[in-house]
Amino acid sequence: MIEVKAMKADEVEAVLGRVGYGHLGCAMHNKPYVLPIHFAYDSKMIYFFTTEGQKAKMIDSNPEVCLQVEQIVDNENWVSIIIFGEAERLEHSWEVEKAYDLVKGVNPNLTPALSYRWLDTWVQEVRDDEVIYRITPKNTTGRRAGTV
Repeated sequence: MIEVKAMKADEVEAVLGRVGYGHLGCAMHNKPYVLPIHFAYDSKMIYFFTTEGQKAKMIDSNPEVCLQVEQIVDNENWVSIIIFGEAERLEHSWEVEKAYDLVKGVNPNLTPALSYRWLDTWVQEVRDDEVIYRITPKNTTGRRAGTV
């Protein structure tokens, strides 16, 4: 049987700083929604990029979110982090620019949030619906098994 241990704060921060990928949970009208996202971690804040759509609509309606981050080597060597926090749409250009640069550092292509849609063989749709959010963690827990 494997032993599962609680992670220390510095261990959690190290994982958040290196993984950059997780699953975001949000809800609206008591309907949960969970999806994969890329994120950047900086100074105890989490930033992610998206476009207007279901996720943005839900977060703007209810900013309470949950981010689950994991790193799995095998069934006996893994870490899992859960962050409950509040997501805030960034509006000020200097904040957006800083967060955008952080997210691009983790996910240069901004996939899957940013994808191009071809209108025909010559013209690409221009997107003007990009959104950057900052998650302020309220409660963070981490568990580990093995040597990850």
